[in-house]
Amino acid sequence: MDVRRVVAVIAAVVFVAAVPAVASASGLAWRPCATQQEPSAECATVDVPIDRARPELGSAQLALARLPALDPGGRIGSLLVNPGGPGGSGVGFVQFGGLASPDLAQLRQRFDVVGFDPRGDWYSTPRITCDAATLFDPALNRFPSTRAGFDALVAHNRKAGADCLARTGPLLANADTQSAAEDIETIRAALGEPRISWLGLSYGTELGAVYASKHPGRVRAMVLDGAIDHARPMNQAILEEAAATEDALVRFADWCRAAPGCALHGRDVLRFYDDVVARAARGLIWSSDLGRPATADEVSAGVYGHLYLRDDWPALGRDLAAAGGEFPDAKGLTERNQFRSPIYGAYRAIGCHDFPSPFTGPADLDRMARLVRAAAPHSWRYSEYWDFASGCTGWPIPPKNPPRPHPVHGAPPILVVGGAHDPATPLAWARGLAASIDGAALLTRTDDGHTGLFNTACARAAEVAYLVRGVVPGRGAVCR
Repeated sequence: MDVRRVVAVIAAVVFVAAVPAVASASGLAWRPCATQQEPSAECATVDVPIDRARPELGSAQLALARLPALDPGGRIGSLLVNPGGPGGSGVGFVQFGGLASPDLAQLRQRFDVVGFDPRGDWYSTPRITCDAATLFDPALNRFPSTRAGFDALVAHNRKAGADCLARTGPLLANADTQSAAEDIETIRAALGEPRISWLGLSYGTELGAVYASKHPGRVRAMVLDGAIDHARPMNQAILEEAAATEDALVRFADWCRAAPGCALHGRDVLRFYDDVVARAARGLIWSSDLGRPATADEVSAGVYGHLYLRDDWPALGRDLAAAGGEFPDAKGLTERNQFRSPIYGAYRAIGCHDFPSPFTGPADLDRMARLVRAAAPHSWRYSEYWDFASGCTGWPIPPKNPPRPHPVHGAPPILVVGGAHDPATPLAWARGLAASIDGAALLTRTDDGHTGLFNTACARAAEVAYLVRGVVPGRGAVCR
């Protein structure tokens, strides 16, 4: 559920000269941390307890980045942003132009835009740390149908979780969204704001919704774009997301077959995709990015990564064509899959707190796998909720925030944005989340890609109008 293009941009560490920090009226010590994209960026840190019930475990330090309002006289307050994940960097999102679209200029004018790295992520310390080779084994069967295969999956995940725990320490057992939501309240108080505005994308919708359920009186305005409904049982969510991913792949294939600009124009794109995946399952698709054959799961995950942004469809056509060409190279796909992300450890650790495995044994897992194949006959090998469910089977750290309702009462109207063809967060989730929030407004997108902010000018305009002027879209509002 992370916005992959943003993650790719912020993956490079930018070093700036050490500059003395300056204490602000809020008490935070802000220091310049300029980047080429955002020369006015300022950074600070704030301490939070690792476990609020066990102060003896010490504290974690959260990294913050701020872009001061360009119109100080018209400043509304602080707008906190979370770009998704779990594990996405709000600091990187702010420092490297996440809100640079001209459509969002009013946000930069009227708000101090504040990004933060949630506990365990990126520049916050301690950072969730896992050995990449232990966490992801390309030879592991993530769809086992036998007791031996299921036991191998459990043993692998137990070993991976134990490795992450040994490297990270007690923070790993407290990396859940309930704890992270309380961190937002600490940040609000440190900023000196009586109320905050919030822009949450993808996983940021879960984090924001939990905060609003706990502190509704501290919310001025809140956008939840690419919505997650945490009340949904895992088995239901797995199937709904698998179907959404399949829908996005089919829509890409229909476009590609008809579009002269697509590298697979005129071809049966779904058949071509199935053939590439089948050949990858036999070890016949090379990836120069990996220096070895790509697995079927890696190819499928790479295709999924391209479906997040409608503007990436031409690149997906080229990369899929290259993977299935005379001299196949899946580099363009494998370099975009989740398994190779620098935040995959945090993604897994936080995910296992919030989206734990529902599987009790091999028969249970196999039954659900068959349903996933039926819901997604082409794209079944990768969807994010299956990655959570299979990857958290046997995870040794007990979940602290499993699926449950987080109703919001007493907050101002909250804007929920959902896409009819979103590959990661189905429209049903946005409807479910909106129904759990008193007075929520639901804006529906009928175009493609994950989140309106990154795909839909109409949604960007509605989000800006709401955040700046409090204009709530009317009942049944649709961006076509």
